[in-house]
Order: sequence, then structure tokens, then C-alpha cells
Amino acid sequence: MTDRELLYTGLKEFLPEVSEKMIDDLLKFSALLLEKNKVMNLTAVTEPTEVVTRHFLDCAALAPHMPQGGRVLDVGTGAGFPGMPLAILCPETEFVLLDALRKRIDFLNEVIETLGLTNVTAVHARAEDFAKDSRASFDMAVSRAVADLRTLSELAVPMVKVGGCFLAMKAADCAEEVQGAAHAFEVLGIGGPEMLSYTVPHDGIERALVRLPKISDTPEKYPRRFKKIQTAPL
Repeated sequence: MTDRELLYTGLKEFLPEVSEKMIDDLLKFSALLLEKNKVMNLTAVTEPTEVVTRHFLDCAALAPHMPQGGRVLDVGTGAGFPGMPLAILCPETEFVLLDALRKRIDFLNEVIETLGLTNVTAVHARAEDFAKDSRASFDMAVSRAVADLRTLSELAVPMVKVGGCFLAMKAADCAEEVQGAAHAFEVLGIGGPEMLSYTVPHDGIERALVRLPKISDTPEKYPRRFKKIQTAPL
């Protein structure tokens, strides 16, 4: 199958309607990503087909959970995952892509301008600083960062409204990590976690979405200031 066919058939597993514009924009994003990756360390993936399977179709698993007409924060977006593909696939949802590295945000702003996207903004800031003016202002937070769940939750959940949730993309065998973060969840105002399993289309990798519902306000002292979190490109 061509990359276009892989995208279409894979996306259909998560979305009832897949438009040509969605596929065109994703393929343009892939081309921009791989071109920029030659001079900047954005992703460990170097082949267009792998971008489709390992990045786009993995991120698409979140699309059915996006709040129509709501606001979603992508914490530690890196090269734009999962927020940029989700912004392309969910045009009725507003996305903010947050990252502490200026070069990544500059790249994402190039993508936004080139594709003419109007429902996504890229912001250069640490989550701890962004939270000062953005507490409880998002319907959902998402993250595909490789940091541990306790750290991710502390950075993301303060910016989610009560009644919203944090969706963390994790490996299939993350049950121990979820259990180990139970105390942090309680402190941050998170209810019982839900683990949603899925298989990435055309890739066969089993993954998990950890859904963390926010049931009460997060204490003002969170997020605390972390030492800079180093994450390897996905």
C-alpha cells in the first residue's frame, strides 16, 4: 500500500469520516518533519512510511476522545505529537502545543503557517510557568512524552478543568507505573485511572491510553518546579 492508502485505512479504524484534506495535511506535515529532521533532532523516525505508522496512526487513537468545541493542551509536544495530528484530524477542537525548547516551537509554527491551520497554537514555555496563567483552563490535556506518569500528571493536571481529564499515551505494560502513581493522583485531584488498550494500525504495536479524570481542584502549589526533563526523540 502507498502511504496515502496506509493513512486512509488506518485512520478509518478511529474516525467515521476521513477527508482528503486530512490526509493531504498529514502527508505535508510528514514531509516538513523529515526535511527539518535533517538539521534538527526531532524524531528517531527517518522514513515516510514509519511516520505514518509509528507517529500518525498512533496519535490518531486519541481522536475519538477529543472534546468537540473544547480546548486541549499537549504537554511536552516535542515534534508535535500527539497535538499536531490531532489538530488536523479534529478541526472543531482547539489545541495548544506546549514545549520548553524554542527550536521545536519555531518548527511547529512553520507547520501551522504552511498548512493554514487555525485551531492550533504552539507556545514556548515550561509547563510550570505556563500553569501560572492557565490553571483549570483546558477541557483535556494529552501527552506522548516519555516522562513517568507522576511527573506528567503534576505538570498537566493543574491546567485541566474539574470534570475534564488527562490522557497519557503509554506502553501497553504500564500497569505498574499507573499503580505507582496512585498517591500522586489523589493529591492532584484525579479520580480512578482507566487504561484503554489499542493496537496501532499497520504497525501491530500494542499501546495504552491512561485516562485520568479530574474530580477536584489541584492544590495551588502544583506543579512544582522540576529539573529540566530530558526526553529522547520518538
